[in-house]
Amino acid sequence: MKFGVVTFPGSNCDHDMIDSLRNDLGQEVIELWHKDKDLSKFSKEDCIVLPGGFSYGDYLRCGAIARFSPMMQSVIEFANKGGRVIGICNGFQILCEAGLLPGALLQNGNQQFVCKNIFLKSENTVAAMTKDVTGRPLMIPVAHGEGRYYADEATLEGLFANNQILFRYCDEFGNVVDAANPNGAMRNIAGICNSTRNVFGMMPHPERATSSVLGNTDGQLIFQSLINNNN
Repeated sequence: MKFGVVTFPGSNCDHDMIDSLRNDLGQEVIELWHKDKDLSKFSKEDCIVLPGGFSYGDYLRCGAIARFSPMMQSVIEFANKGGRVIGICNGFQILCEAGLLPGALLQNGNQQFVCKNIFLKSENTVAAMTKDVTGRPLMIPVAHGEGRYYADEATLEGLFANNQILFRYCDEFGNVVDAANPNGAMRNIAGICNSTRNVFGMMPHPERATSSVLGNTDGQLIFQSLINNNN
């Protein structure tokens, strides 16, 4: 399984992601530039990653300009053909702007940037990506100013009915409560997938929790689940 990590102007988590996948998880990584279009090295069994940061300075809306980059046109085609795509933080915002995932990421409820460790609860067997990440809450860092997931009630009901909720914010005991919600996201939603379960988006940063040097490897469980379910 190969991972392609896209760098946009303003990306600042691309090398975190590359280092995590390549050095902590031992995966093959190909670096991709936003002006390129070629994804011919990738098959549906591979995965394209849209990392965090502030693509194009977050002008207009977060991810709104990146959605029109040459590489994103290829990523959209790749996803529509069944290829796997993951967006983390700003990458999640880009996926929503591109229409690959429903809903939007709005300014945090407290109108402040939040940067801290939070806890995530995996929603049973929502997708192949998280099939093995059930049980105890995972401690994963967040770092965003516009991470409040929003969708209309009909869309929310559809996401829950179709098991498209990947992760919800919870406390250290796994309780989904308002106090554990760092940004005011509707129904504590931290990550979702599309209806065909090949496009995934989440606000927390698992790539920042894959090294024992940092004292937390919970992020490895998220990536290993995707890798293991590809074998």
